[in-house]
Amino acid sequence: MSGLTHGAAISHRATPFTEPLLQALLQALHDPTTGGPHFGNCRFDEAQFFGGAGFKNALFSGNARFHRAQFSGGADFGGAQFSGEAGFKSAQFSGDAEFNRARFSGDVEFGGAQFIGEARFHGTQFSGEARFHGTRFSKDAGFNVAQFSSNAHFQRVRFLRGAQFQKAQFSRSAGFARAQFLGDARFHAAQFSGGAGFAEAQFSSGVWFRGARFAVMPLFGPLVCAGAVDLSRAVFEAPVTLEIAALEVHCQRTRWDSTATLRLRYATVDLSHAVLSFPVAVTAHPTLFGHLRQGTVRESLLAGHQPGVRVVSVRGLDASHLMLTDSNLSDCLFSGAFHLDQLRLEGRCTFASTPTGLRFRHHIWPCRWSRRRALAEEHHWRAQSAGQPALPTGQTSVPRDWRTGPQHPDPDLTPDPENVAALYRQLRKAFEDGKNEPGAADFYYGEMEMRRHDRTGTSRAERGLLWAYWLLSGYGLRAARALGWLTLAMMATILLMMGLGLPDESPKQEAIGVVPSGGGRVTFEIDKEDPKNPTGDRFTTERFEKALNVTLNSVVFRSSGQDLTTTGTYIEMASRFSEPVLLGLAALAIRGRVKR
Repeated sequence: MSGLTHGAAISHRATPFTEPLLQALLQALHDPTTGGPHFGNCRFDEAQFFGGAGFKNALFSGNARFHRAQFSGGADFGGAQFSGEAGFKSAQFSGDAEFNRARFSGDVEFGGAQFIGEARFHGTQFSGEARFHGTRFSKDAGFNVAQFSSNAHFQRVRFLRGAQFQKAQFSRSAGFARAQFLGDARFHAAQFSGGAGFAEAQFSSGVWFRGARFAVMPLFGPLVCAGAVDLSRAVFEAPVTLEIAALEVHCQRTRWDSTATLRLRYATVDLSHAVLSFPVAVTAHPTLFGHLRQGTVRESLLAGHQPGVRVVSVRGLDASHLMLTDSNLSDCLFSGAFHLDQLRLEGRCTFASTPTGLRFRHHIWPCRWSRRRALAEEHHWRAQSAGQPALPTGQTSVPRDWRTGPQHPDPDLTPDPENVAALYRQLRKAFEDGKNEPGAADFYYGEMEMRRHDRTGTSRAERGLLWAYWLLSGYGLRAARALGWLTLAMMATILLMMGLGLPDESPKQEAIGVVPSGGGRVTFEIDKEDPKNPTGDRFTTERFEKALNVTLNSVVFRSSGQDLTTTGTYIEMASRFSEPVLLGLAALAIRGRVKR
């Protein structure tokens, strides 16, 4: 080695290096200008490094090849500079591998390499293409603040522990197709200036893209995640389609500067305070995601879960650009959202329903909740006002109870009836614009319910009218209730007519006149006796028929022409007013259910 100088080309293929021998080589190539070893073209293919391999701050001015090399101890390439191509194909790093702040000016190849210890590439600069095809990281792999100026290839990579790409910059395409992440994957504040491919990527834990920026990304996925996909505060600058099968998808304060389509499976979605500058569609994908070359995407990580999509919050969001398709909205929080009247609901979007089963009001009167769609905010307010206890973590409410909210039982953080009525009113218009009259009818019912219970924004007189409207016909939406009252009113009318309204017999007419003594015209005065109140048997078949005739004519707002007592006249007047109203309310309720 005494004849070596810095910058010399060397070839030590299949050479076993002990730590002292490697130190002697590095000392022989020491460059006083850089303060570290300086290699020209170098070949270390299949070399074996026993102990630590310290190439820290080394300069490789030519091509550097470490294909199939074995590093038994730690490998330190921190701050190293590779001016030409660098190759670590199928290399094995048994200890920790340090590439922090290394600079690769040319292409670098790590395909098939195995990192048994930790791999650190923090702050590393990749000016050429970075190829990690099929690389295996057994422990944590860190690429924080790394810069990829050209294409980055991580296809079929296996991360057995955590993968860190926080604040990494991908200037061109970043390919993670069919990569496997068995631990947490973090891409916080990463920048993807080119396309980012995650087709068929599998995440056994969670993946975080919090604060990431995607400049050009026509397709995100399809990927499968057994935990949460966090896109909070991420920015999508171009049109994008996201295909994600995950248990949770977080989009709090996510910003879409162009159109976007979220095709989801299994996911619980949170869109709180998201910024939608263009139309964004969230849809439940009914079948397995497909890939053009590989067929369908495997979803074994999500076996045992339901593939439906649940949207749990759109708070603080401008809903004028949002479309939800085939989504479960039973736990969705709408309070604080803007332009809910312009929200588009397509397909089969389901809401929570009122509690089921028989209950006793004040522990005395049996009653049952009318079946209808209900917002989660109404559930939370009713659970809080009813004094329901908070449920233990992880336990779901039973169908007989109202669902408690996340701030239960704090009344200051639970929406009040006035706020919930406004939500119902805006969403009712969204249903009406979508030509879903039955859905709009349910939300009109919910709005009236909240107004009836509102003691601050609704006056006492108005609440009294609403109570009567609810009691008689369910706000003109419960035909059975109106018909029930109509039946009772008709029965009462019949009984009152038989008992008090019909006289014993029809009054007779009398004609009285005086015949002049000399003859001539006779003038008669016709008089009719006043009907007499009944005194005998009042409940006979004949009187029932007459009373029924009076009642049926009153229902259709007609006079029966029957002779009635004074009391019967007032009974008929009341019947002719109330019974047509009840009949009209029943017809209105039926129309609200069948209208399209």
